[in-house]
Amino acid sequence: MVAPGRLRRLADKAIPSRESIETNRWLKPVARRVMHSSSWRFTRRSVPRGVALGMLTGILVPMGQIPASAVLALPLRANIPAAAATTFLTNPFTTPPLWIAAYGLGSWMLGLEVGRDVFAGDASAWVGWLLHHGGPALLTGLVTLAVGLAVLGYFGSGLLWRWWIVRKRRLRLEFRRARA
Repeated sequence: MVAPGRLRRLADKAIPSRESIETNRWLKPVARRVMHSSSWRFTRRSVPRGVALGMLTGILVPMGQIPASAVLALPLRANIPAAAATTFLTNPFTTPPLWIAAYGLGSWMLGLEVGRDVFAGDASAWVGWLLHHGGPALLTGLVTLAVGLAVLGYFGSGLLWRWWIVRKRRLRLEFRRARA
């Protein structure tokens, strides 16, 4: 397990500095809003919002997930680092199983079956299957998984936040009792 201090140092290296964001020519028009402290502060309300947003954009946005989550985090008052980090849920190792699960879920929800003869036919049969069965099933499953994982991430991160605060308070009280 990675130590919290080491994790913090890694995050400090990976996250761009305030000066680099403020001087970036693309971000200069919105730098004041982007650099507002509420977007970067880790609070019990902003972190779950960021986690849920990162889950949604990570699954539903095929490319440019981190910029999409950062832009969407601004009006939603979500934590930008939490939203950006959670988009890494989808990566080259997790995307294929996620899409297979999404297709299975979508097929089940829409009541579709895959016939083996579809793949034995010509290209037009395959394209017809893709447009009428495969595509809608995959899209339905992806949206369902994204919303479900976002809700789970929101409440899960809220519970983890609560556990962390209670643990911190308990350790502080034990330390005070030991000193007294």
